[in-house]
Amino acid sequence: MTQDKTVPSAPVNIAGLRRMREAGEKIACLTAYDASFAMIEDRAGVDVILIGDSLGMVLHGGTTTTPVTVDDIVYHCKCVAPHVSRSFVMADLPFLSYATLDRALDASQRVMQEGGAKMVKLEGGREQAAIVEYLAVRGVPVCAHLGLQPQFVHKMGAFKVQGRDEAAAEAMLHDAHVLAEAGADLLLLECIPAALGQRITEASPVPVIGIGAGHEVDGQILVLHDILNISPMVTLGRRPRFVKNYMVDGRDIESAVGAYVAEVKSGVYPASEHCFAA
Repeated sequence: MTQDKTVPSAPVNIAGLRRMREAGEKIACLTAYDASFAMIEDRAGVDVILIGDSLGMVLHGGTTTTPVTVDDIVYHCKCVAPHVSRSFVMADLPFLSYATLDRALDASQRVMQEGGAKMVKLEGGREQAAIVEYLAVRGVPVCAHLGLQPQFVHKMGAFKVQGRDEAAAEAMLHDAHVLAEAGADLLLLECIPAALGQRITEASPVPVIGIGAGHEVDGQILVLHDILNISPMVTLGRRPRFVKNYMVDGRDIESAVGAYVAEVKSGVYPASEHCFAA
């Protein structure tokens, strides 16, 4: 696929993501775990590449993300970060790697210094505010992940939609406010009703990225292997509602990634069938 000449060549940064939000331009995000896919995503205009702990499921074949280690994330960051010129590289902090302030700082230092990531992502609500603040004042950009939190699956009991009742929705709104006030530069909302995604986005001072969080968030993220229809979950017939297969109409991989970016930017994705009601 020929690179779209409308894609700006300047590297994406936090200030650029804020400008995109202010201008009403949707932010297109995808996971990547190696150089080949990272370069395809970078050429296609993906704004944010996440080295996600989802690698534990789509690469390692596990049933959860909890076995993923900091070493795993650092390794895959090293495979991705040197090979992108425009995309902003974000990395997950894996399960329990940010259980204390010192562990959070150490894990962040490793994925940024050794791995080359420019932002870390961690799961949890207001209880993580002290960690977010501790990292932020030390120069670590943070994305706070709310809603369905895969690292909490054994506590939650299942991968299921969050925030459907009013009490849970109000708690998530409060969590989003507290985390942004603590210094989070991005919020990520997973598997929540579209109406709640809109409420949080309208109240948020920072860009909001969604995965199964409706149309009205500032951007979208999906797992690369899901849009290519090759992840273990989709091949076993358990495609999440918010996932769309872009390997249709004879597309190759680069065309599929380009189509995803174009549909996020235009607002075609997500359609109503990819969203959750309250």
